[in-house]
Amino acid sequence: MGLFDDFSRFLENRLEEFLRNNPHLELEALLEQLAEQEEDTLKLIADLKVQEVRSQDEILSTAQEIQRWHIRVQKAQASNRPDLAAAAQEREAALLRQGNTLWGHMQGLKERIAQAQELLRKIQVRRQEVQAKATAAQAARAQAQAQQQRIETSGWSNATSSYASSYDDLEEKFRRWETDAELEQMKRDMGK
Repeated sequence: MGLFDDFSRFLENRLEEFLRNNPHLELEALLEQLAEQEEDTLKLIADLKVQEVRSQDEILSTAQEIQRWHIRVQKAQASNRPDLAAAAQEREAALLRQGNTLWGHMQGLKERIAQAQELLRKIQVRRQEVQAKATAAQAARAQAQAQQQRIETSGWSNATSSYASSYDDLEEKFRRWETDAELEQMKRDMGK
């Protein structure tokens, strides 16, 4: 197991090093991760909303049952049936407790939906920020490549130019030397 852990750490370190050396790929990976988080959060919100609707339906159904048992309590009391009235009151009380529990659950769902929506908003803002950085990095990379290409092209023309310039200097030196040599030869010829 230790060898596997060491190898895993080695690969993670290499990946981190690679991403540090290629920041545009790191931004792309971060964008992909944020897109996945956004998708997961949207699914969570949809699931929570379905649960909220079910919870509301259960609360409504429980409220109708409470109302039905409340009417039965009143009927039993009016008919002078204390045994039925007491049992109906117990049932009504149990339904009220169940309704309160369901209400609390629905409130919890609403809070979770609000938190998930806030998380989604933060993810979307972060994704826009990273997208802007990725776009800027891509533009900077393209500009750097264009500049490098200009430098290489310019370097070639400068090399050609400097070669031509040094060629011209050499040409000038030879002309002077040849001229000086001809003058010396003429002086010798005149001195004879």
